[in-house]
Amino acid sequence: MHELALMQGIISIVDSEAKKQGFQICSQINIKMGEYSGVIPECLRECFPLAAKGSPAEKAVLNIETVKAEFQCPSCSYSGPLPKGTACCPKCGGTAIKMIAGREFYVESLKVE
Repeated sequence: MHELALMQGIISIVDSEAKKQGFQICSQINIKMGEYSGVIPECLRECFPLAAKGSPAEKAVLNIETVKAEFQCPSCSYSGPLPKGTACCPKCGGTAIKMIAGREFYVESLKVE
């Protein structure tokens, strides 16, 4: 389960920021996660208490915001979502589409005390 390793990495970020910024408590962690990031939000939430135990984030609220996938077509300049299960532009039928959003995974912000 790579979600545990990801959550441990997030807690490392919190620990590092606590040392740099001098806070004792992180009350909220806000994560942005693309729908095609390969991370399962439920597993990440399950791993959170174990990874956060003994850290400034031990009692934090974990917020995960899903970023919808967005694609761009170089043929017709379409930009937007694709219907699930398709791999071509819904406007022109082109197949040279490129994903421009939906794979991200990062800590957007921390709320600290």
